[in-house]
Amino acid sequence: MQELLDSNQSAAVPKVGDVIEGTVITVGKREVRLDIPGFTTGVIRGRELTDESGEYSNIKVEDRVAATVLELENEHGELELSFRYAGHQKAWGRLQELKDKEEVVGVRIVDANKGGLMVKLGQVAGFLPVSQLTVEHYPRVEGGDKSRILEMLKRFIGEEFMVKVITVNDLDEKLIVSERAAWEETQKDKLGAYHVGDTIEGKISGVVDFGCFVEFGEGLEGLIHISELAWQRIENPREYVKVGQPAKAKIINIDGSKISLSFRRLQDDPWKQVDERYAVGQVVPGKVLKVNPFGVFVELDPEIHGLCHVSELTEKPVTNPLDEVKIGEARDWKIISMDPKEHRLGLSIKALTAKPKEKPSAEATADETPTTPSETPAAGAAAPKPEAEPVPATEPAPASAPTAN
Repeated sequence: MQELLDSNQSAAVPKVGDVIEGTVITVGKREVRLDIPGFTTGVIRGRELTDESGEYSNIKVEDRVAATVLELENEHGELELSFRYAGHQKAWGRLQELKDKEEVVGVRIVDANKGGLMVKLGQVAGFLPVSQLTVEHYPRVEGGDKSRILEMLKRFIGEEFMVKVITVNDLDEKLIVSERAAWEETQKDKLGAYHVGDTIEGKISGVVDFGCFVEFGEGLEGLIHISELAWQRIENPREYVKVGQPAKAKIINIDGSKISLSFRRLQDDPWKQVDERYAVGQVVPGKVLKVNPFGVFVELDPEIHGLCHVSELTEKPVTNPLDEVKIGEARDWKIISMDPKEHRLGLSIKALTAKPKEKPSAEATADETPTTPSETPAAGAAAPKPEAEPVPATEPAPASAPTAN
């Protein structure tokens, strides 16, 4: 090797990091030897046999292969080579090409964690986050129980999903794929037939804490958020809709494959006519629906709900609203505020017993000092005179002060 370096051909001698080609002359379990024409023998051994590209997984004698130079001369005077580096470059180059071309490819699910699925694309390990799953595979778990989510994700181990590559970073060996993006690619024509404002008909395909899913068209599915189920407050979607129930909804947003739907947008807003049914100062019956630390939600009727702030429950300080009211309790409330545009109606229990403030007398002025009835002269009486000189105790005091003749 040193003779080669010293020869006139030294410019053609490979350098560490170069990728060179050779012919396989031996194949063993722990090493592979190559004939590098014009130079010497090269050897690939140990972990350097690992090939992420998968190209050299089943090589045989006389195959033509490429490898990366690690050392110009090892202890046996051979070139120390690696399939791992060359394979890494090829594998990640292909992944970048898949990303750039936005191609749909298959990946194998090999494991799962609470955040998503571990996959293999060829020989490269990657990750498929839960957020990038299609609605078909998305784990719909009540309360977001992570243990239950993991249990559902593990059911996919061994399956193949069609995905798109969305993140490639060979330096950090980071590969992220998306099933949802691949699904969007195949659903473009179907999605293109629908627009915001359209009314769709389908059936309830799933119910979760934050709303429900509606299946419609040819394999499409949209989400109705809990706030879009009805104009009134819904605490538990499962008490409002059931799986399999026919559904008609309005499309309110389309973001890629995410379709947002609404039940309430197909109905008139009852708050537009709220002032025809209720008025500030009115005493109305209502049922306690929910109690929070800041107050009590009250159902006045199926469409209009109000809030009694904790400060309006009683005159005394309240630590726990449940000390004053009970869920399901029906009682009277006084309306103290209304804001139809914001769908707000304020209620009070305290105002039911509050005494009205007394208005000041019309005869009183801002700078007058109140007097007792005995100090107020009768109408038409003369103004009082200054007090007379003190009279000796032996003589009775005069009934009135003397007047001038």
